Amino acid sequence: MSEEEVSGSEVEEVVQVNDVDEVDVSTLSAKRKKKHFYRLRLLKYFDEYKSILVVGIDNVGSKQMQNVRIALRGKAIMLMGKNTLMRKVIREKSKQNPNLASLLPHIKGNMGFVFTNGSLNEVRKIILQHKVPAAAKSGAIAPVDVMVPPGPTGMDPGQTSFFQALNIATKIQRGAIEIIEEVHLIKIGEKVTTSHVALLGKLNIKPFTYGITVDQVYENGSVYAAAILDLSEDDLLTKFMGAVGRIAALGMAIGYPSTASVPFQMRDAFKKICAIGVEAGFEFGMLKKLKSGAAAAKAAPAAAKKEEKEEEEEEEEESSEGMAFDMFGDGGDDEEEEEYEEGEEEEEEEE
Repeated sequence: MSEEEVSGSEVEEVVQVNDVDEVDVSTLSAKRKKKHFYRLRLLKYFDEYKSILVVGIDNVGSKQMQNVRIALRGKAIMLMGKNTLMRKVIREKSKQNPNLASLLPHIKGNMGFVFTNGSLNEVRKIILQHKVPAAAKSGAIAPVDVMVPPGPTGMDPGQTSFFQALNIATKIQRGAIEIIEEVHLIKIGEKVTTSHVALLGKLNIKPFTYGITVDQVYENGSVYAAAILDLSEDDLLTKFMGAVGRIAALGMAIGYPSTASVPFQMRDAFKKICAIGVEAGFEFGMLKKLKSGAAAAKAAPAAAKKEEKEEEEEEEEESSEGMAFDMFGDGGDDEEEEEYEEGEEEEEEEE
């Protein structure tokens, strides 16, 4: 059980906060004293923090745990302990707060709690970013698919039988074994064998990364999967509107009015009334507005086409006038004419 020491003053404070009967700590053994302090601290955290992350710590080292604790300072508190003691404290506390009982099914295996009053997404990102590469261990369950890339292995040709036993196609290239194509060595969820460990060790491949995992979230009395934190507001809105659409479709199909289906049912009813009015030659206020709007909508494209034709005709007239103006020389260069006249006058003066 890894937890920080609790000072005597903190214990007294916890006792006062949780109305727990004072216990003469001096009469307890070291083991019972440690459990007593742990119980008081866990009760205190349940009172002080509104959100809890249930984390898994399989294959996580003490150094890695310490780095996560340091990164969480000021944002959250991580608490590990024995599962039996956790269940006992939660059952005790659930008498005051029955919602805590929903945590009991998730207390199994190597796990712990992260208490926070801040952003759950931020705390979760800090926890997940502390991962370290690790070699494969025999008997472990592969958390991801393991692929062996093609290329030279640096191993001598005498070890080809090792690859043949694993059904890996190889060839001899420049005095060394070379893997011809990428090999899917271990599938996710499969158990790692000693042959897998030996091959990955010889190729110096560390296929797995281990870190603290966030499995469940307790917030405002509800427990849900941590993957829900990945959903953005747009995703939630899309899912909500999809559910509203399905409820509306169901209400319309069975003819049962609901808040979601009434707008669509009213629209369909209005369409039917308008159709009956048009066929019967009977008009009312809304139908007149609908007809006038439809007529205006039909007239708008025709008017637009007419304006486009008029603009095209005006452009053609302007271009034809310009061409005629240039053809008859009226649009010639006036400066050239003036130079020509000045030249003639100079010749007359010389004569």
